Amino acid sequence: MLDINASDKGSKFIRFCNAFNIPIVTLVDVPGFLPGVAQEHGGIIRHGAKMLYAYAAATVPKITVVLRKAYGGAYIAMACKDLGADQVFAWPTAEIAVMGAEGAASVVFKREIDAADDPEARRQELVDEYRETFSTPFVAASRGLVDDIINPADTRRKVAMALELLVNKRELRPAKKHGLGPV
Repeated sequence: MLDINASDKGSKFIRFCNAFNIPIVTLVDVPGFLPGVAQEHGGIIRHGAKMLYAYAAATVPKITVVLRKAYGGAYIAMACKDLGADQVFAWPTAEIAVMGAEGAASVVFKREIDAADDPEARRQELVDEYRETFSTPFVAASRGLVDDIINPADTRRKVAMALELLVNKRELRPAKKHGLGPV
């Protein structure tokens, strides 16, 4: 989970890599932002925005590998394709969705589950259906969110090839002294 401290540490690391022209490889297994009153009062949204800003402002090669879970806003904050990742890979068992299958089934299909003769069996059926229909990396790839679905054993080779492909990456940005990120 991403919390305030993880978001701050991540954003500093991303800015450091960008400052010294070090490519960023992001391995994603994030079920979301840490919920809770303490996180809300501490400003988790503001701190999470620091990571979003750092990735969006980074001009170095950015490669993302979705290993397992990639849910909601936390997935976006972990260098997704829409945030400017140059290459996004996913393992075949990865789950990429707005929220986890269990939570989604409980929210979206609540009435249907409550009305079933065996609510727990129906809930599990809907969870499995959600996973197969919405959260597979194949669906994400069909929507352009993932460039390639790779076998875990090929991860190192694919990342190395992507880094080699991006070795001469130059990203031209409008001339400015520096950006003013979330504080």
